[in-house]
Amino acid sequence: MANPNAKGDRRERELVTALDEAGFAVMRAPASGSATERELPDVLAGDGETFYAIEAKSSAGDPIYLSGEEIEALVYFARNFGAKPRVGVRFDREEWYFFHPGDLYETDGGNYRVKKETALAEGTDFAEFTGESRKVTLEEISVRSEADNKREILEAVKRGDLSVDEALEMF
Repeated sequence: MANPNAKGDRRERELVTALDEAGFAVMRAPASGSATERELPDVLAGDGETFYAIEAKSSAGDPIYLSGEEIEALVYFARNFGAKPRVGVRFDREEWYFFHPGDLYETDGGNYRVKKETALAEGTDFAEFTGESRKVTLEEISVRSEADNKREILEAVKRGDLSVDEALEMF
């Protein structure tokens, strides 16, 4: 019989490899049912300045659900460990997106849900999560020099964060 968790395990290993390549010290937690009663986060990662406890979930395209207990255990562990709790989600043919547990949609039953369109629109993408790039607000752009401003706008177009038309409006 095929392992029903094989795809999730493979996705977790992909995340660990990507974080390692981005310069993080990273490890997967042991399988559940191990040393403690309390659930452990799937991945621990740190770069010497920032430390994350990550609950990793993947889906073909359906919304991803997390139980209230999973989120509670993640937040509890992260707080005691001195890490930032994050939920990492990956939908097929998309990259990883990250959320603070407090930013997740809570269902009436006390569980949490992430839809694919929410991940794409509101999640922190891998490059921003690992510090390779970051989202820039319009207020931040307006206080810089004009040359810096134009450079930032053009870089946002290059990354695909802004359309050419949006950039033209900003100039």
